[in-house]
Amino acid sequence: MNIKILVVEDEATIRKFIKINLERENFKVTEAASGEEALDKIQEFDIDVAVLDVMLPKIDGFEVCRILRKKNPKIGIIILTARGQDIDKITGLECGADDYMVKPFNPIELILRIKAILRRMDEKFDEEEIITYGPFRIESYSKKVYKNDIEIEMTPTEYSIIKLFMQNPNKAFSRDEILNKVWGYDFIGDTKIVDVNIRRIRTKIEDNPAEPHYIETVWGIGYRFKNR
Repeated sequence: MNIKILVVEDEATIRKFIKINLERENFKVTEAASGEEALDKIQEFDIDVAVLDVMLPKIDGFEVCRILRKKNPKIGIIILTARGQDIDKITGLECGADDYMVKPFNPIELILRIKAILRRMDEKFDEEEIITYGPFRIESYSKKVYKNDIEIEMTPTEYSIIKLFMQNPNKAFSRDEILNKVWGYDFIGDTKIVDVNIRRIRTKIEDNPAEPHYIETVWGIGYRFKNR
């Protein structure tokens, strides 16, 4: 396995604990004790997934997350938050994270979440598969999304959600259904992770995200993709 994981955590004991467990799964692990060091590491190494604590000195995890996402829209990002800090979860997701873990956590669950992100990044595809719907086009081979022939940068999670919608136009999905189909495991946490990703997608595909034309909220259920 040649998957490279960046672990960004200022507490050495937690960082080493994560590193040991990831290396047992044959991941290649690079460590960083600060936001500055993390930004240096991503210049040196091609990182597949970053495990990122939000409480870092100087450059906090939120800013590191924004920079990582801007530099590499395809990287997987899992943020680590303190118990009960719901605002950290939401802020991290809005900064571009794919998932979150609440400390203290079971390393097995972290590994499962990393593998779920990797599955989305390495999704099986038909080389010829092109999905079109209204002004949108998805090319499965390159995992690219276009609107009116202009490419829209998507994270692996956003790509999986928009593909699910475009494969099932006008179908209403509950948040739990989206979690099951996109995250691909029994998600332990708040379904707000779906809402935040939908908001991010809307900012990218809608002319006016405040009045969405394509991704509709189905009150009491969830969301559906509709081209009026």
